[in-house]
Amino acid sequence: MEIYQVGGAVRDRLLGRPVEDRDWVVVGATPEDLIALGYRQVGRDFPVFLHPQTHEEYALARTERKQGVGYRGFEFATTEVTLEQDLARRDLTINAIAEDHDGNLIDPYDGRRDLAEGILRHVTAAFSEDPLRVLRVARFAARFDYRVASETLALMRTMSTTGELATLAPERVWRELQRALCERYPARFIEVLRSCGALGAIFPSLDRLFGIPQPAKHHPEIDTGVHMLLALSESARVGGSTTVRFAVLLHDLGKAETASNVLPSHPGHEERGAQLVGNFCAHFRVPVAVRDLAVLVARYHVKIHRALELRPSTLVALLEDLDAFRRPNRIDDILLACQCDALGRGFGIPESYPQAPYLRAVLDAARAVDAQEIVSAGLEGGAVKVALHKARIAAVTAQVKRIRNVR
Repeated sequence: MEIYQVGGAVRDRLLGRPVEDRDWVVVGATPEDLIALGYRQVGRDFPVFLHPQTHEEYALARTERKQGVGYRGFEFATTEVTLEQDLARRDLTINAIAEDHDGNLIDPYDGRRDLAEGILRHVTAAFSEDPLRVLRVARFAARFDYRVASETLALMRTMSTTGELATLAPERVWRELQRALCERYPARFIEVLRSCGALGAIFPSLDRLFGIPQPAKHHPEIDTGVHMLLALSESARVGGSTTVRFAVLLHDLGKAETASNVLPSHPGHEERGAQLVGNFCAHFRVPVAVRDLAVLVARYHVKIHRALELRPSTLVALLEDLDAFRRPNRIDDILLACQCDALGRGFGIPESYPQAPYLRAVLDAARAVDAQEIVSAGLEGGAVKVALHKARIAAVTAQVKRIRNVR
């Protein structure tokens, strides 16, 4: 029985990156052998075992066999599967490097060369047996900013035309999208998917944004899809959370539905976009908190951009629509997403986003109104709500005057 460290841990150590999870492959053993040594078996699709002391995952060397559209099985119940056969089933050469207990590297598919050259290359033609690997390649591009080998891109393009991408479970697609958004270069995820035709197959509402024009005065980049990529890159640059990045990704979905006779203007795209964001999130079963922020940003980002022009009564109504009085902590994420939208444009120079501190100051003033004081004045029912709304408008009016006087 031989044990090797494999996959991401080996890759990341070679890159000088922190190693978080270690995976091991066992050659020349059966499930019974590992159980006898105290390993605990987990998993049903194929046997993975937890080490009795470290609790790290150990998997038996195995080969894959396809069993119909969107389904893969494994051959593992034999001691004759070699390390090279196990590595051959992996997705990319950079993930198909193993290390023995003496620190020797086993690299039959030249993964180290591809690491050095910054290339994402599939190991064998078996890559095409799992459509999720198309998204994984795009996600690794988002992590490392590597280019995809031409032969791998061609294979991904073929896979995108077979219809198998549509068989992926929505939860698996969301998991890959969520992980890609967390990476350093999330826009690369979208770019790679689009370059092989997978964006239209998996995320058609995003794919339709490309080629949609916008007014050059506000969007020198013109193309709505290009703007989406610029805004998404900005959200990564400023360290936005996954929730913020997701909202930025979807904020302009409604522009793809604009009637051609009014282009490049997009009247009403906010409400159309909010509906499309809701549909997107329902399909991919996006967590409620992530969905809610994305819907709010899609619906209100233009009004937030215009905050400095709005009357106090409109500002209070906006804050009420954003549920900012009950959930004041969420306003920071909303404003950051709007900031990324505003700054993620083709102007080429950094800009500030004064709407953010302005709206925070307005919210602080409105929240300072004491609701209990209004109740204690003897008002009841709906009268309390009306009086509170008026008091907030008065507080915001005073705050706006103070801000303008300072300027």
